[in-house]
Amino acid sequence: MSVQIIFLHGASSSGKSTIARTLQARIEKPFWHISIDHLRESGALPLGRFRSGEFDWGAARAAFFEGFHMSLAAYANAGNNLILEHILDTEGWIELLQKLFQPQDVFFVGVHCQLPVLIDREIKRADRVPGSAQRDFETVHIGRRYDLELNSEDDLEGNVNRLLEAWRSSERSSDFTPVPPR
Repeated sequence: MSVQIIFLHGASSSGKSTIARTLQARIEKPFWHISIDHLRESGALPLGRFRSGEFDWGAARAAFFEGFHMSLAAYANAGNNLILEHILDTEGWIELLQKLFQPQDVFFVGVHCQLPVLIDREIKRADRVPGSAQRDFETVHIGRRYDLELNSEDDLEGNVNRLLEAWRSSERSSDFTPVPPR
């Protein structure tokens, strides 16, 4: 049986982490909860040195994300179920992840909320580049096909219940659903 990946996709500050934590606490199987925020908060990245300009984030970004994406595949290929939070904001990322996750059961979830809410959350968090939530809001869902879409302004428990019910159904029809051969 393939590994299961629940992929939460949405703008910065859309509520992916809140949904992921609640989901992980309730789901009946062991799932790793993985996001870029975890790497940032762990101290794995020399953020202070990037922020000060000593290191060039623009020059390091592609290698960082290549490593992150490859690590996700390594975790899954080793047999670990994943709750993944990510923002597909760069050309080619979805195609790479589709290829890397090919043998896995991916349940792709779009996480939405209204722009004023995103902007307010971004300001309150104070750890995001100002304007990133709005940029993501305007772009990240374009052309995406999800197994389920949630609005994080709705009741959290209700959202997690909907997610679990849809995930358990095993019905998949998203950007990550393999196309049967003709």
